[in-house]
Amino acid sequence: MATRLPPVDALVVGFGWTGAILAQELTDAGVDVLALERGAWRDTPTDFATTFAQDELRYYFRHELFQRASHSTLTIRNNASQTALPMRHLGSFLPGVNVGGAGVHWNGQTWRFLPTDFVARSHNLERYGKAVIPDTMTIQDWGVTYDDLEPHYDRFEYLCGISGKAGNLKGAIQQGGNPFEGSRQREYPNPPMEMTYPPTLFAEAARSLGHKPFPQPSANMSRAYTNPLGVQLGPCTYCGFCEKFGCGNYSKATAQTTILPVLMRKPNFTLRTECEAIKVNLDSSGKRAVSVTYVDASGEEFEQPAELILLTAYILHNVRLLLLSKIGRPYDPTTGQGVIGKNYAYQITSSVNVFYQDKILNPFIGAGAHGMLVDDWNGDNFDHSGLGFIGGGFVGIVQTGARPIETHETPEGVPKWGSNWKRAVAESYLKSTSVVTHGAVMSHRGNCLDLDPTYRDVYGRPLMRMTFDFTDNEHKMSDYLTDRATELAKAMKPASIKVNPRKGSWDVVPYQTTHNTGGAIMGTDPATSAVNRWLQSWDVPNLFVYGSCTFPQNPGYNPTGTVAALAYWSAHEIISRYLRNPGPLA
Repeated sequence: MATRLPPVDALVVGFGWTGAILAQELTDAGVDVLALERGAWRDTPTDFATTFAQDELRYYFRHELFQRASHSTLTIRNNASQTALPMRHLGSFLPGVNVGGAGVHWNGQTWRFLPTDFVARSHNLERYGKAVIPDTMTIQDWGVTYDDLEPHYDRFEYLCGISGKAGNLKGAIQQGGNPFEGSRQREYPNPPMEMTYPPTLFAEAARSLGHKPFPQPSANMSRAYTNPLGVQLGPCTYCGFCEKFGCGNYSKATAQTTILPVLMRKPNFTLRTECEAIKVNLDSSGKRAVSVTYVDASGEEFEQPAELILLTAYILHNVRLLLLSKIGRPYDPTTGQGVIGKNYAYQITSSVNVFYQDKILNPFIGAGAHGMLVDDWNGDNFDHSGLGFIGGGFVGIVQTGARPIETHETPEGVPKWGSNWKRAVAESYLKSTSVVTHGAVMSHRGNCLDLDPTYRDVYGRPLMRMTFDFTDNEHKMSDYLTDRATELAKAMKPASIKVNPRKGSWDVVPYQTTHNTGGAIMGTDPATSAVNRWLQSWDVPNLFVYGSCTFPQNPGYNPTGTVAALAYWSAHEIISRYLRNPGPLA
């Protein structure tokens, strides 16, 4: 029997980027907010001190900052004809755990999606006709536009002190920025990061081919910065330990370095850590969420009533909690009916290794979002007629820092082990870099999330089951991007290159990205979406769902900037409309 606790105004489930943003906005509006986080407390001075933060074995290979598969995992299969099996060791994606979530170990690559990304279905139909969207492709318009989200993108960029160069200011294309981006109202709060040798070489090669390279928008500070909440961040030291690591220099924007110093002092905010939500409880009508049942670190069960419930955990946990709580109709890929679990998508990547004999590149100098890119083949920035696919991605060099255990690129023809391999690793380390592609994944009927019929967790609940594979659309698109990356790599005039295209089925073993999307998608029709354009559940109006689980498909960019912009967009509607008159916003 769960112990029933006193009610609160608003309950936040999961305490990473979106949880912190929502709690900050609601408490400013006078709402009493309680946040539940299944992990432990983490802060910069005690958990990411520079004396031990750059420990590659601890943080990457032993997964110090990531979800423990022994405690929480999911089952995986490529298609419905296979039997899904549990992921026993993290690989393709790395969900975060503890306060700050995956925002602690992110690179800081902070994008605004393209205006056409938000109208992917209607735009492609209008430009190319029905033939480009087969019956098995389930892409949808979002229900919001770029213009809707522009001021909220701006808020997140200034909260984080994003380093970058505008490419489109109030409709005027700016020299040195991304000429394809949507119009923005003002410059980035900080100038771009200083570029090391590899991105500089890439930019020169791209210009020689007629492209317009631009600096990666970065949540790594190019200079000291004080955000609108009065929180100070320091300049990046280019240590190369952003990706999969916490920052000990206060140089990477995270919840810990931008919001929590203010939020944690508020009398109307409470955080309970090591408390795992196991169910959202509904009233007898099934139309109102009344509480959340959770288990604390001692195994004791509690019921926390709340007037407003916000699901702000990682995509897989949000979708699973909806399914376990029987909120919304589960998606059935056979009939195409239902919404919870629908339109799961991912990211598709490839690379071209570049090897020199006459240049020392010092690849260990870097940061999580430090590079030069071209966007000519992202979204619908180019004509897709006759190509056999839609979507695209960016191409460039992002110098994250070549950490020594993880980084061992070798030229074509080198054995994969033995003395010759070791010699090649030593010879190539300082003289190599990689041109990477980062591509979109369209949603398809068979790619989805549901509850596994066989495997259960420690509480007896079914595990999440993921059914996913790349389709011909993604393979053709990735091959196209890889060919463009190869052209750019050759223009860098190296001694040799090695092309690493995406081949075969998606494999959960090697790390790719943590950019999982879909499963509780947003839209304007309750028959095809789980939440409305303000991320409010169609079925349970006092329940809102956040994060990339609301993306109807996955564009070619990293998701965090849009995840945050949607959180601000939704928070504005909750404060300005919902709190005054609780009920459906649509």
